[in-house]
Amino acid sequence: MKTGIFRRTLIGARSGRPDFAKAPGTGQESVWDYPRPPAIRRDSRLIEVRSDNVAIARTVAGYKVTETASPPTFYIPPGDVDVGALVRLAGATVCEWKGTASYWALAGDLEQPVAWSYERPRARFGMVRGFFAFYPGRVECFIDNERVRPQPGNFYGGWITREVCGPFKGEPGTGHW
Repeated sequence: MKTGIFRRTLIGARSGRPDFAKAPGTGQESVWDYPRPPAIRRDSRLIEVRSDNVAIARTVAGYKVTETASPPTFYIPPGDVDVGALVRLAGATVCEWKGTASYWALAGDLEQPVAWSYERPRARFGMVRGFFAFYPGRVECFIDNERVRPQPGNFYGGWITREVCGPFKGEPGTGHW
């Protein structure tokens, strides 16, 4: 099984993370301690998304999704998003865990998506049906007023904060992860 080989090769039997992973400091989580398949849980911290300092989303009722090697992604309820500021784009991708994702751009800039959502997620992730996740490299994202840094790579949408340590999927040399 591919996942089993991945776990044995990178994680090994003696510890929960590979030798090249940074050890988490006080109050930190290692992305190498996150599970595969991903886990999802409620997150009641203040999550905010802005574009040019204009609010797009604000919630204390989000979900945090964690998966091995990636910074977490955060999903915001549609009622806490200014959906009028977004336009759904054509096309979709499929996540093996969550299902088919739709992409959203800012209404004034259709060049690239700033968010994605799952209209019919797989059962395990049904709680984020219609919720929005945002790319912190394309809009300003905050958790409890801390500005989020984007996960490396053009495809990924993980949120890097002081609380997580890597290395992260998407950094140079991680294509084989």
